[in-house]
Amino acid sequence: MSENFRSAPSSAERPDLDWSQVRETVSMLRLALAQIEAGIHEGNESMEVLAAGLTTMIEGAQTIGTVVANLPEGPERRTIEERTAAMLGRMHSTLEAVQFHDRLSQRLDHVATSLGSLAEIVSTPERLYNPAEWRHLQELIRSRYTMEGERAMFEALLAGASIEEALEASRQAASQIEEESIELF
Repeated sequence: MSENFRSAPSSAERPDLDWSQVRETVSMLRLALAQIEAGIHEGNESMEVLAAGLTTMIEGAQTIGTVVANLPEGPERRTIEERTAAMLGRMHSTLEAVQFHDRLSQRLDHVATSLGSLAEIVSTPERLYNPAEWRHLQELIRSRYTMEGERAMFEALLAGASIEEALEASRQAASQIEEESIELF
C-alpha cells in the first residue's frame, strides 16, 4: 500500500473516529467541479475545431458567391446562387449553435468557480461558521456573472425563490434583454 493511502483521512467507505460529513461534502463538491471542468475543456476543444472549420466554409462560400456573380446570367448561375445562399444560411445557423455553446461554457465555468469557492469555505471551520465569509462568497459569485439571466436567477434564489421560480426569473430577464436588443435594430 502506498504512503498516500495510509495517511488518507477516513471516508464513508472506511469511517473511523476521524470521519467527517464536511470532508465528504467537500470531496463531492470537488468531484463535481472536476467533472464540470473536464466537460468544459473537452467541449471547448471540439467547438474550436468546429468554429475554425465553419469559418473556412463561410469564407469559401462567400468566394464562390463572388465568382458566380461574374458568370453570365442563366439557370446554372441561379442554381449556384440559390445553393450557396442556402449553404450560408445553414452555416450561420450552425454559428449560432456555436455561440450557444460559448454561453453554456461561460455558465458552467461560473458554476465550477462557485463550487470551488464553496468547497474552500466548507473545508475551513473558521470560514464555514462566519457569515461575513458567506456574504463575501455571494458577492464574489454575483460579480462573476456576465449574463443578465444568471444575475436574475442568483437574486431570485437568494430572495428565497424555488428553483422553478428562479429559472423563470432567468428566462424573463434573458427574454427582456433579447427584446431590447431587437428594438435597437
